[in-house]
Amino acid sequence: MIVVTCALIRNDEEKVLMVRRGPDSDHPFKWEFPGGKIAVGESDEECIIREIKEELSMDIVIRERLPATEYDYGIKKIGLIPFVCDTLDDIPLLSEHIEYKWTSRDELLNADLCEADMIVAGNYLKDFYAEVEANQEVIVNEESEDPAVYSESELKTLVAATMGAKQAEWMALSAVENNDILKRLIDYSYSDDRKLASKSSWTLSKLYDSNPEVLSNYLPGIAERIDSVGNESVQRSFLRILSLSDLQRLGERLHGILADHCFRMIRSGFSAIAVKAYSMEIIYKLALFYPGLANELSAAIRIMEEEKLASGILARGRAILRKLAASSEHSGSIPT
Repeated sequence: MIVVTCALIRNDEEKVLMVRRGPDSDHPFKWEFPGGKIAVGESDEECIIREIKEELSMDIVIRERLPATEYDYGIKKIGLIPFVCDTLDDIPLLSEHIEYKWTSRDELLNADLCEADMIVAGNYLKDFYAEVEANQEVIVNEESEDPAVYSESELKTLVAATMGAKQAEWMALSAVENNDILKRLIDYSYSDDRKLASKSSWTLSKLYDSNPEVLSNYLPGIAERIDSVGNESVQRSFLRILSLSDLQRLGERLHGILADHCFRMIRSGFSAIAVKAYSMEIIYKLALFYPGLANELSAAIRIMEEEKLASGILARGRAILRKLAASSEHSGSIPT
């Protein structure tokens, strides 16, 4: 049996990446989930991260492991070890495939996948819809019920059960209308329950998209505590909110906290790609009124280029360098 890993890579719209095999492959023109063989001494997790980097020049964050799948093609027997992963890189650089496509969950049902990948897709969808069904009792009346009437435990269950953008937006609207719910979402974002914290901060991010002024009084607290956030999903949501905010309203002390934190995230070899991207945007905004930060940010982005990070984050870095150059030309000083 040939044992390989594969990745169901999701973007920010929760679509899954499929790649298409070439005409000279074992399964010509079939779609599949990217991945590859495990090297000697390599863990399954290390393998999938390496393979996606090599095949697609993408950085991924592993979210969960799905059940292993076996399929006998007659000429070979395949064992697939699938991982559900997230990425910020929307445009893969294909080195072994001829085409890629971001697909919705519904589209996965009818995709022309290799047989083993069809089983993996079925397990992914079954896992997703089983979780939705398990939480249906809580969320079925979401459009007619007021979350303010729920007990603390019921509201936590409701927030943790949030599965998609529509539910997150509904909860965000409830927070706009009820300040107590808003305060609780803030508190839940710092919870030791990682799922509750992740869904709460994600809902706050959706809230900021539609009603940014509602969170304005909470931004100083978010900036103040950004160093204490150990949950990567929460940090991603909070940095996204801050990157979209008017940072000038936060004041010099909080600017210092943010600058120190964001530079650490940019330079760290362990930071998720989205965390680096939002950190760069925050530093860029701070550099507009602290010009001395421009050279430091420019140097950090150049180092990322030398380290040959994934194409998505490098593209964002180069875009920020162009914005820095434009703003520097306007002010009379050009960062090197």
